[in-house]
Amino acid sequence: MTTSTKKTSKTDSARILRRIRSHLGDQPLPSVSLVAVTSRDPFRILISTMISLRTRDEVTLAATDRLFAQAETPQAIAALPEEAIANSIYPAGFYRTKAHNIREVARIVSEEYHGSVPQTVEKLIALPGVGRKTANLVLGLGYGIAAICVDTHVHRIANRLGWVETRTPDATEAALEKILPAEWWIAVNELLVLHGQQVCTPQSPLCSRCPVEGDCRQVGVTRRR
Repeated sequence: MTTSTKKTSKTDSARILRRIRSHLGDQPLPSVSLVAVTSRDPFRILISTMISLRTRDEVTLAATDRLFAQAETPQAIAALPEEAIANSIYPAGFYRTKAHNIREVARIVSEEYHGSVPQTVEKLIALPGVGRKTANLVLGLGYGIAAICVDTHVHRIANRLGWVETRTPDATEAALEKILPAEWWIAVNELLVLHGQQVCTPQSPLCSRCPVEGDCRQVGVTRRR
């Protein structure tokens, strides 16, 4: 299914997200969010997000810094040997494949988009190694364009809460667009990533510490703490 299991109002979803935000307080930001806060550069956000796939936050941040210490612009990164990019982003997961894609993305952005990262999902996902998750994160954090980035945390928690009943992140994105106020589309990823890392974990979530336990349908939860 690609619709919410029950009617979840925009008012309810916003209230729950506000409670999660309040509970998190001043927690360290996820790696790509931190890059966005410190640089405000859509290209750097794009590359950092590509590096971050299946990679821990601390590795992503260090790899991003090493790469951009060598070259800061699409033109400069496209001119780097692929091996140099791979060495810079190691030990990010699948670093050789990512190095190939990063160099090609830099070339395309430089040659076809005159150094500016495109601002539509369609153009972004046409880039090698870029899916909807990455595209939406770039639009939201890089350009302030309302877009819902659904990663494993957002997909899992949205289903666990009972907001949606979906099998894929793309279906979750479409369902969330119907129940989240637009002003929460960008923020929902950061909030649910942190919540998913610290409280609503994949296995045995810490329901006893959850600020929204009373609002959660705990779909699929068989063990909790």
